[in-house]
Amino acid sequence: MDAAAAATATSPAPATTTRRINYVLASSTKSAVKLSQLAWTSTRPETLSVHTNSRSFCSRLFVQQRGPKSKDRSSILSPACFSTRAGIDSDNATNKNPAIKLDSTSTAPQPATPLPNQALSSTCSKGLVLDLGLKNSWDSEEIGSPVVKRYMGDDEERWYMWYHGRSDEINASDHIGLAVSSNGIHWARGAGPARSSGDVGLVMNCGEQWWAFDTEGVRPSELVIMSSPTYSSVYWLYYTGFSSDELDLSEFSGLDLENPKKFHVGYMQNENEGKGKIFKSLPGLAWSQDGRQWARIEGDHHSGALFDVGSGKEWDSLFIAAPKVVVHDNDDLRMYYHSFDIKNGQFAIGLARSRDGIRWVKLGKIMGGGSTGSFDEFGVMNAHVVRNAKDGSYLMAYEGVAAEGVRSIGLAVSSDGLKNWARLLDNAALRPTEQDGWDNKGVGSPCLVHMEDNPNEWRLYYRGIGQNGRTGIGMAACKGSDIRILERWDGIQL
Repeated sequence: MDAAAAATATSPAPATTTRRINYVLASSTKSAVKLSQLAWTSTRPETLSVHTNSRSFCSRLFVQQRGPKSKDRSSILSPACFSTRAGIDSDNATNKNPAIKLDSTSTAPQPATPLPNQALSSTCSKGLVLDLGLKNSWDSEEIGSPVVKRYMGDDEERWYMWYHGRSDEINASDHIGLAVSSNGIHWARGAGPARSSGDVGLVMNCGEQWWAFDTEGVRPSELVIMSSPTYSSVYWLYYTGFSSDELDLSEFSGLDLENPKKFHVGYMQNENEGKGKIFKSLPGLAWSQDGRQWARIEGDHHSGALFDVGSGKEWDSLFIAAPKVVVHDNDDLRMYYHSFDIKNGQFAIGLARSRDGIRWVKLGKIMGGGSTGSFDEFGVMNAHVVRNAKDGSYLMAYEGVAAEGVRSIGLAVSSDGLKNWARLLDNAALRPTEQDGWDNKGVGSPCLVHMEDNPNEWRLYYRGIGQNGRTGIGMAACKGSDIRILERWDGIQL
C-alpha cells in the first residue's frame, strides 16, 4: 500500500530556504521514491528509484510528518528496501560496511576544479593532510570529525572525506563539508557551498526548524552506502546534531568538559577555555544521492533525532554524540556512541542496535575510562569501529582523555563487536607530537581505513590540535602489519 510522507531537506547553500521533500514509497518489486520540491539547485532527475527485495538488506524508511507521534503503527509507511550493493563510483570499495558491495556498472560524478589543500612536508607538519581553510571560507576557524571513504576502480582510486568545519565569523556554527582526493593524502576542498553533484565544499548546514535537535551545529559521524543493484546509490550519513539546550554541570566546572568541544586560534591562551558550555546533542540521519545534497530522515524523537538521551541517572542522560554505525549482518546494524557518565565522572562509549538503521534499541555502556594514570583515565569517546575482513573480529580506534585533559588515540578489539572489548595497548597508539608539531596539544576523532588491496595495511585519519588550539586533519599508517604501531605520514612514504 502506498503512503505519503515528508522529510526535512538540507540545502548546501546558507542563503537557500529549506523546504520539505514529499515522496511516495511503494512496497512493490520495483518501486520508485518520487522526490519533489527539492530545496537545492540540481540538474539530476528528481526521482530516486528503489529496488525492493525481501531477501536483500532492507532499510525500512519510516519517515513521518512532523507533529505528535502516533502510537498507531498502522500509520507507519510500508518499508522501502535498499540492497547493500552500492553503485557509487567504482568496482570495489574499502572502509565500507562488510555487507556492502559496489555495482561495477555505475559511474561517479567528476569533481569540479576545487581549491588545492596546502599540506607541507616538513617536521612541523608531519602527518598533516588537511589544514584550515582560507580566510573567510566556511572552514577557516576549525575542522575535525573526518569520515574517510576509499573507492577502487580498474585504473584509479578515489577518496572522499566528510568533515565538520566552522568559519571565523562571530558565533559561527559547525557545518559539514566534503573534500576529495586521488590518494588520500592530497585533498581538494571548496571555500563555499558545493553547488553541484561534482563540486566540493560545504554540503550540509544546521537544521532551520525551531523544534529540530540540530539547530546549533552538525558534525559527521559515519557514512553507510545503500543502493539498488539496478539504480543509483544512496548515501546514509549518521551525524551529531547540537541544539541550544544548555546543560548545567557546575559541579564539574573544573574539568575539561564541553559539548561540542570547540577549538580556535587563541583557544589555549586562556586557562579557562577548556571549561566551556555543554549543549545537548542527539544522533541524526540524512540521505543523499551524490554525497553532497542531503535530506534529513526524521527519527521517532519529537525533535527529529533517532533517539533521546537516557532518563534519570542513566549513564547517557546528558547527551548522545558521535554515532558510528557498522553493518554486522542483514537486519543487524550497530551504533557506537559516547556520552558523559555523571556517576563515574568519565566519558564512556555505549552501543545500540537496529534492524532498519532508523529505530534503535540501546544495549548500554560497553567501555569506560582506563586505570588511574592512564592516557584514557578521564574517559573514552569518538569510537570508530571497523570489522576486520581477515578474521571477522572488530577493531575500535577511540579518543582517550587523560586526567589532565590531554587527548590521545587508543585501540581495542572484540570478537563479536558487542560488550567484550579489550584494549590492545596499555598506552596510546597515537599521542600528540612533541615540541613544535602541528598536533602537539592533542589528537582524537579517529577514522580507520583498511586498504583492502593490502590486507595488512591500515590508515588512521584524525583531528589534531596544535599551538593556541589550531586544528587540522592528519593521517598515520601502521608500520608493517602491526596496527599497534602507527607512524604519521611524512611526505615521503605511501
